[in-house]
Amino acid sequence: MNTAESASVEERRRRGRLGVGVIGAGRVGAVLGAALRAAEHAVVGVSAVSDASRERAENLLPGVPILEIPDIVERSELVLLAVPDDALEPLVSGLAKTGAWQAGQLVAHTSGRFGTEVLAPARAAGAIPLALHPAMTFTGMSLDLTRLADCSFGISAPAAVLPIAQALVVEMGAEPVVIDEADRVLYHAALAHASNHLVTLASQSTQLLAGLGVEHPDRLLGPLMRASLENALASGEGALTGPVARGDVGTVWAHTRALAEAGTEDLRAAYAALSAATASRAVDRGLLTQQQGDAILAALRQDPENP
Repeated sequence: MNTAESASVEERRRRGRLGVGVIGAGRVGAVLGAALRAAEHAVVGVSAVSDASRERAENLLPGVPILEIPDIVERSELVLLAVPDDALEPLVSGLAKTGAWQAGQLVAHTSGRFGTEVLAPARAAGAIPLALHPAMTFTGMSLDLTRLADCSFGISAPAAVLPIAQALVVEMGAEPVVIDEADRVLYHAALAHASNHLVTLASQSTQLLAGLGVEHPDRLLGPLMRASLENALASGEGALTGPVARGDVGTVWAHTRALAEAGTEDLRAAYAALSAATASRAVDRGLLTQQQGDAILAALRQDPENP
């Protein structure tokens, strides 16, 4: 850094503001960079390779220079690594081999799967490791900034610097939730199961309804799915309705047969797996008797071609 840059960094430190470098202008990186900028941190550089990421950087981080990764690390007091999970460890290790990491530098990644152990090569060079995972889906557009107000971040960090991770999340308008390092994979699995599989379920049901000639499946599914989600979050499995929860074996069998006849094998398999899981949990919680649960499972196992 030159003299002017050093003076600027020192001034930001006195005011509690950081020079932030964003590595990865994907949907997450660009939005979080913009959120930190809105909190009066200075975004000093962003990496962007594809045309889409360059456009995203220009829209969400106007005026921020697009730089090579080593230059970003050199200029930054906080490096935000918003890259795919499988790219994170090679990136951190590769930069460590070149001596890029700096003592006292904050290094945060946005992966749900990893805690701070993946940042060990940076930590060995004296950097401060943080894991900041936003528990929401991103569009990569400015509307995500307002959605952060309803978002929680799963954070992990060494105890001494955990308040820094918490403060950064609060500054972005979100709520920090501390996740133990050893629990990160299960934490991420829970979120992926809830979010990704919800999309799969909605897509499968939309496909089935569209195949029946329904012109606007979203109008049927939207109110139903929103109400189901809100009830489930408020009441847990007490919100269960439908044929499995009622022990309605005949309806479950009819669904299984109709799905097989429609040739929607992936949907039939998903329906069977989730119905079986629902029946098992309903029995465990006393919503169904063991006999009712066994009857549901038997109906799901029957071959529709040979009733």
